[in-house]
Amino acid sequence: MLGTIGDKWLERLHQHVAKDLRTKGWSQNEIADLLGSTQSTISRQMQKTIRKLGATADEATIDSWGNELSQALASMGPGTQVVRQRLIVEFQFTGNHTLRFDKTLTGLDLDAGQEQRALLRRLEWAASRLDVKRIGHVIPAVGMNIASCIHGAFQPSEVAAFPGRITLVDGALRHHETPSFGTSKHLARFLLAAHSQDESKVSALNIKPPLLEDGVDVQRIKDACDSLGYAFNTAPKGEIQGKSSKHDVLLDEGAFGWEPALYILAHNPLELIDRTHQIASVLAGDAA
Repeated sequence: MLGTIGDKWLERLHQHVAKDLRTKGWSQNEIADLLGSTQSTISRQMQKTIRKLGATADEATIDSWGNELSQALASMGPGTQVVRQRLIVEFQFTGNHTLRFDKTLTGLDLDAGQEQRALLRRLEWAASRLDVKRIGHVIPAVGMNIASCIHGAFQPSEVAAFPGRITLVDGALRHHETPSFGTSKHLARFLLAAHSQDESKVSALNIKPPLLEDGVDVQRIKDACDSLGYAFNTAPKGEIQGKSSKHDVLLDEGAFGWEPALYILAHNPLELIDRTHQIASVLAGDAA
C-alpha cells in the first residue's frame, strides 16, 4: 500500500516538473539528468495524462510542490546538481500510532568500517522479519543461519552471520548473540562460492528441504523454483555443481551423517527474507 502511493505521487511530481521545465526551455536530456531518469522516459511522461492520486487534496499538494520545485530549478538553470536530499516522512496509523522518518541522503559512499556496521544492522533487521508462522515447517532441527557479505568479498572473515545460529524455542525464533564477521565457516564458504559465480548474490540462509521416505523431494523444489522464476542447482556437501551466472536456490541432498539443506540466495538480507517466505509458502502449498 505505502509503496504504491509513493510511486503514484512521485510519478505525478516528476510529470509536473518535467512539463514545467520543458515550457521554460529545458531539453528533455537536461530534465532527465536532473530527475535521474532517461530522455525516453521523460518523453513518455510528457505525453501521458497526469497521474491520478484518488484524492484531490493530495493532488493539489503534489501539484503545489511540483510548481514550487520547477520554479526554483528554472531560476538556477540547466546543469544544476543535487548535492544533498533531506526526506521527512510521517505515517499515522489507526490507534493513534505515528512513525516519523527524518533522513538526509548525501550520495556519498560509506567507508569500509561504516559499510560493515551497516551490513550488521541489516542482518539484524532481516532476522527480525522472519515470520515463524510462514517458515516454521522448514526450520532445521539444528537451527538456521543468515549470512551476508559486501560485494567483492573472498574470504570467510568478510562474511557476517549469527554466532550459534537461529533456533526455534517455544514457538519463537531466537538468536542469542548479535551478528558478527568471521563467525560462520560452512555457510560463509558456501556464500563466497556462490558469490564468485553470481556476484549479485551477497546473502544466503539455509532451510530444511521437503523430504520423502527415501530422501529429498527434489521435484517439489524444482516445481517451486519454476513457479517463482528462481534458478535451481545442486550443491552436494556444500559444493556447487558446475558454473552458473545465476544462483537463487541450491540443494544439498545430504548423505550418511550429513544433513540435507536447501540454500536460498538473494541480493541483500531483506530480499533474502522475502524469498524465504515465498519459497516456504509454495513448498507448503505443494505439500498440501
